[in-house]
Amino acid sequence: MATVILLRHGRSTANGSGVLAGRTPKVGLDDTGRGQADALSARLAGVPLAEAVVSPMLRCKQTVAPLLADRGLARTVEPRLSEVDYGDWTGRELKTLVKEPLWRVVQAHPSAAVFPGGEGLAAMQARAVAAVREHDARITAAHGDHAVWLLCSHGDVLKAILADALGQHLDAFQRIVVDPASLSVVRYTETRPFVLRVNDHGSDFAGIVPPPPKRGKKKASSDAEVGGSTGRKDAQ
Repeated sequence: MATVILLRHGRSTANGSGVLAGRTPKVGLDDTGRGQADALSARLAGVPLAEAVVSPMLRCKQTVAPLLADRGLARTVEPRLSEVDYGDWTGRELKTLVKEPLWRVVQAHPSAAVFPGGEGLAAMQARAVAAVREHDARITAAHGDHAVWLLCSHGDVLKAILADALGQHLDAFQRIVVDPASLSVVRYTETRPFVLRVNDHGSDFAGIVPPPPKRGKKKASSDAEVGGSTGRKDAQ
């Protein structure tokens, strides 16, 4: 199966003001976020991208815009990768939300958390994981097992996708950190996903690109390397 780079949007105006933006329309990037978006092309310079799939929220579209313009790639907008519907919590300051009883549920037992007037985190994970796996299968069929593609979404959504890839229960997803403009990498296979990077702020991503398939070998192996990876790309 293909390799997906999970990109969280750059810092937004809401991130900078301590507000839970949720699905509030027209929340865009702040100056820091725009700088992060502009830097993305250089960070991924060594990575050929087959496709880009993004959340419909403005801040995600703005984050990928410079990279896609450089690559001449179009974007596929995927509603299932949209931000959590926080319902009545949308637009409120985080410093007031921490006083809500539901806050402790979100922290300690997120699989049971359902936002008033919105959706539950378990439902969010179900839609997001279904979306990433369906697009990965589609892109693999179209471009081959060694394709790399980009997915741009939101913090909790990406944490939920990573928890699934790591085989963790959703109740453990708060242990995962996904900062604005960070990159995480997952390679799905028939047997299991391999998590290659998490919350990476670096610029050397050439190492996540799979090598060309060996002659006569149709699919990449889904076996884990016993004893740990050797770091050799030709060993795959």
